[in-house]
Amino acid sequence: MAHRFVIEKNKAGEFVAKFKYNSETIFWTEGYASKAGAKNAIESIKTNGPGAEIDDLTD
Repeated sequence: MAHRFVIEKNKAGEFVAKFKYNSETIFWTEGYASKAGAKNAIESIKTNGPGAEIDDLTD
């Protein structure tokens, strides 16, 4: 699969959820104190993301 979520630790030692496509990081979350927090962020994105509105601020 070309796209996936990855949980990594940042320089501060926090857990960060990243969304990658073809090994390129598309976006990432804030840092969480626990891995469970990062997993919850992923589940929230998967649940709420598909119906999210798009705000085009370039107009």
